[in-house]
Amino acid sequence: MKRLCRRLVQVLFSGILVIGLVRASEADPKEATSPLGWQSVPANDERFHLEGRLDRSDMSGPVMIWEGSEMAVDFSGARLGLKWGEGTGQNFFNISVDGETEVVGVPAGTETRWLWPRPLPAGRHHLVVFKRTEALAGHVRFKGLEIEAGQEAWKPNLPPRRWRMELYGDSIAAGACSEDGASDQWEDRRTHNFAVSFANLIAREFNADLRCEAISGIGVVTGWIDVTAPQIWNRVYPTRDSALIDDHWQPDVIFVHLGDNDADFPQSRHEPFPQDFTPAYLRLVRTIRAANPKAQLVLLMGGMTCGATSQPLLDAWKTALSELEAGDDAISHFSFAHWTSNHPRTSEHRVLADELIAWLKRQPFMGRTK
Repeated sequence: MKRLCRRLVQVLFSGILVIGLVRASEADPKEATSPLGWQSVPANDERFHLEGRLDRSDMSGPVMIWEGSEMAVDFSGARLGLKWGEGTGQNFFNISVDGETEVVGVPAGTETRWLWPRPLPAGRHHLVVFKRTEALAGHVRFKGLEIEAGQEAWKPNLPPRRWRMELYGDSIAAGACSEDGASDQWEDRRTHNFAVSFANLIAREFNADLRCEAISGIGVVTGWIDVTAPQIWNRVYPTRDSALIDDHWQPDVIFVHLGDNDADFPQSRHEPFPQDFTPAYLRLVRTIRAANPKAQLVLLMGGMTCGATSQPLLDAWKTALSELEAGDDAISHFSFAHWTSNHPRTSEHRVLADELIAWLKRQPFMGRTK
């Protein structure tokens, strides 16, 4: 992950949003108010279905923070508008109506309004708003829906989720650079799409409500950014001073996919692998276990160069595994066979997902009645 180095840190904290999407739409800060002929459905309306680790402290404008956060609602009418409140950094969404998808960039700043760009036929429509970019790139407040005056909105008729899954990871799980070309780039996050990440593919395979707290550059002890996983794993925002989560959501399966940056960052500085990785990894996993006593924990490794080839990392991880698995029957592990030197692209995430899906389907804990 050397390509995450100084340039990534500059981009992550610059607060600059690069807009100008190809085959995409963007919210317009000049059209933040509803015109005549429209009616508003505020964000705190009970007809909205929300999934993900959101800032729900003010439900008149819940903040969409983490990749994979999702909102769904049904509505009628030929036109659709979405309203956004204040935002930071870069926020890109897959906005889908009846299966047709637009990639939308919401600019940082104050309230904006975005309109669905095509006419819609009469009847009931299904809207899904899916955050494709990771939390450290930016977050934005969702303010509600606009539909034509006289039309209706409904709570969507969604099949119940079979599983609750959570994943703590780094750029691999976040889908960073997944739609880039030959080289990884960080200036324009429109090509960073969590929807194609192996984590999201697994959730779709098992019909799971997934929460993914994956951050590019993060490690257990060290990494390319100034926070570590033990400092933010249970925070609403990816910062040390953020409030702790308090929504009592309990996952059935938790994946921990960390370690690559702990090897890559010191290696880039010609420094040794951190000797305190194993005890720090043990503490993190045991802290997660204490907060989720009924969950199955799956500890992941691999997918990129260091996680596949760094012997100091692999040795330290295996030492931690032997201690964790000896004392807890609900902890298991999986190593990806496929790996890349660049960040995995869409097709490579499919390979990673297929590996893990095949393994999960053989595990007794995935066969229990839900």
